[in-house]
Amino acid sequence: MRSVLIRNAEPGDARILADIAYRSWEKGILPLLTETQGLRDAEQHRLRRAVAETLSRIIVADQDGIPMGWCSRSARRAYIPFLFVAPESQGQGIGSMLLRRMESVLELLGASRVQLETPADHIRAVRFYERQGYRILAMRPDGRAMHEPLMSVHLEKKLHPFEGDLNDED
Repeated sequence: MRSVLIRNAEPGDARILADIAYRSWEKGILPLLTETQGLRDAEQHRLRRAVAETLSRIIVADQDGIPMGWCSRSARRAYIPFLFVAPESQGQGIGSMLLRRMESVLELLGASRVQLETPADHIRAVRFYERQGYRILAMRPDGRAMHEPLMSVHLEKKLHPFEGDLNDED
């Protein structure tokens, strides 16, 4: 794999990040839903708004100046609401890299645990998070009214912030 840079999102990234999110949703979540009129437009709008509202808390996987995926964190708790990798870049380790970097950011902010959620029927995503060390805490309806409720899997991982003594030579 070519070199990937993990960096903070910039305002000029918003459009492409929303596009990555939508195309990932279209590939992974839409097949789980009964498509209704307006569903796609509503999801595009929701994802554009999510990017705009969390831009300052988004990290981007950038390959040769092109965003390939992104991950965001909540402002108030150790929670990862979004992790998306462009469909054409999935399976290359970009999601794992973004997740590890976001976990490091949360550790630096003092978190000892991190939580996230994904649709229960999105087996590929559930297995991905389990391989990354997350364990399932609970399942419940996701509560979105724009489609029939999906069951959402809530996962958690214990973080390991650095603790130790410094050597006098450091």
